[in-house]
Amino acid sequence: MKLGVCYYPEHWPENVWVDDARRMAEMGLSRVRIGEFAWSRIEPEPGRYDWGWLDRAIETLHRQGLGIILGTPTATPPKWLVDRMPDMVALDEDGRPRGFGSRRHYCFSHQGYQAECDRIVMALAERYGEHPGIVAWQTDNEYGCHDSAVSYSPAAAEAFRYWLANRYETIGALNEAWGNVFWSMEYRTFAEIDLPNLTVTEANPAHWLDFRRFSSDQVVRFNRRQANILRACSPGRDIIHNFMGFFTQFDHHAVGADLDVASWDSYPLGFLEQFWFSEEEKRSYLRQGHPDIAAFHHDLYRGCQKHGRWSVMEQQPGPVNWARFNPAPLPGMVRLWTLEAMAHGAEMVSYFRWRQFPKAQEQMHAGLLRPDSVEDVGGGEARQAAADIAAIGDAGPPPKSVALLFDYAGDWVTQIQPQGRGFSALRMAFDYYSALRQCGFDVDIISPQADFAGYRMLIIPCCPIIGADVVERLRAFDGPVLIGPRSGSKTTNLSIPAELAPGGLQQLIPLKVTRVESLRDGVEEQGEGFAISRWLEHVESNLEPEIRLSNGRGIVWREGSVRYLAGHLDAALLRDVIGLMAGDADMVVEDLPSGVRTRRAGMLRFAFNYGTQAQQLSVPEGAELLLGSARIEAAGVTVWRE
Repeated sequence: MKLGVCYYPEHWPENVWVDDARRMAEMGLSRVRIGEFAWSRIEPEPGRYDWGWLDRAIETLHRQGLGIILGTPTATPPKWLVDRMPDMVALDEDGRPRGFGSRRHYCFSHQGYQAECDRIVMALAERYGEHPGIVAWQTDNEYGCHDSAVSYSPAAAEAFRYWLANRYETIGALNEAWGNVFWSMEYRTFAEIDLPNLTVTEANPAHWLDFRRFSSDQVVRFNRRQANILRACSPGRDIIHNFMGFFTQFDHHAVGADLDVASWDSYPLGFLEQFWFSEEEKRSYLRQGHPDIAAFHHDLYRGCQKHGRWSVMEQQPGPVNWARFNPAPLPGMVRLWTLEAMAHGAEMVSYFRWRQFPKAQEQMHAGLLRPDSVEDVGGGEARQAAADIAAIGDAGPPPKSVALLFDYAGDWVTQIQPQGRGFSALRMAFDYYSALRQCGFDVDIISPQADFAGYRMLIIPCCPIIGADVVERLRAFDGPVLIGPRSGSKTTNLSIPAELAPGGLQQLIPLKVTRVESLRDGVEEQGEGFAISRWLEHVESNLEPEIRLSNGRGIVWREGSVRYLAGHLDAALLRDVIGLMAGDADMVVEDLPSGVRTRRAGMLRFAFNYGTQAQQLSVPEGAELLLGSARIEAAGVTVWRE
């Protein structure tokens, strides 16, 4: 696994570039990402390019043996371009322009901006496409960050109507699919259709779902245009994009189809603070991040590229600037996060950033160096990680064990129709993933369209829309299957199936969901040693429940190797159900110490301690220890050969 860093030569005096490049190589870094925000320096005026500084920066880095990942600068169009095409900016859901002054101020649907992106990407690719120092290209930066994948601009409205006409062909077919007879919402032509924002109350959920599909497709097309230019002008170099954490505004599997390497930006402490985690979890993992945040995204994005190639493009090296609270990582965590990516099969971990910049929006975001160029804590841990990677050697590929299905459209459905506050297919996927990891299992996160062969268990936490082809492949799967609530509960057009939920999944297990309840915070339905909260389904079936609530109502149903969960299970019951499935698959549930997670890679097994206290590991007798010991310290890593 390579180590790299994000570097912005345009931010620093040219006389420090040589020393910076030397220090990067000395630290053990071999990759450097540059250029993704540099449009105004590359093209300071329309049509006038200033290549000199970038030529010298690339040569300086290349002379130190650093492989360069060159970013296309389309995430930050310059002021002169916005002034020339003011309608290129996106509009937010309230119809307000998302103007100049930060970044991502463009609409994916604006044809004029698309043409300008083609031009600047072509200019970059023609100049540097054959340069021996360029090893890869990054398209744009963090598609959709700051809620920018969805635009409500006139350009988006026009493109949406065209998309709908291609999808439905006739307005009658659209009216039928959306159920527009309700509330007299029928249209006479596609030209009459507006975007689903600014309605008096909620817009038609089918309208919203198609708008989300359209918005995702616009991101896919935008990325594909850049990838096609780069491949033509710079053959043999990888095309990469950097995805984000807990972000589902577009289908990453669809974007990943046009990438050679999927990457993501890993900020475990910021994500812990910003998302749904409890106050207890935020206190317990304040300086470490939840034990499953980074791993969840490693396995998610590995599954978004057809060959499983993936990297971390930005790794948190210290306190960040954008969360509600921004603590420093526990000493050792930057090294731990780096080696955990290695255990999940990463090709590279790149730290954000080289030196903390003392100006502008990210001046409070730590780097590997302080603003005064003194090496910060993260720099020392990156250096240690480089030595550890060399000592471990080739980790080998992650094994196939448990597959967890996640569908981006399924998360859009639960955002459009949560039915209960906080219900989210993404959160369900994370909860099930975390439960599996606590049992010591290795998990691949895959799309419903992926190949199920070779896995020993298959988990579907929440996939509201499941096609007939997926049902057929599930029927052919030879192993235990676990189906979570709301799976199969909607048709492609976001209506209730004629046969009721779980729709086509009734071919796997004969039951019917006749009613659903969402339960407010603090309300629970009790069972023997467990409780159901947030979501409860009423089931009609001739099957005998495998597990019941105290009132006799079935909550876990089984037919052969298939189980269906008719509610939101607490952690204890979910672990018990996973244990039952593991027994069916002849797999062993492990009793890992609190805060400890493991991952297998080839013949190696990695252990990571996210706790604040040392823990004792059950390292098999005779195993060859490559790193650490059976007593794993807080923020510690132990690696052994099995």
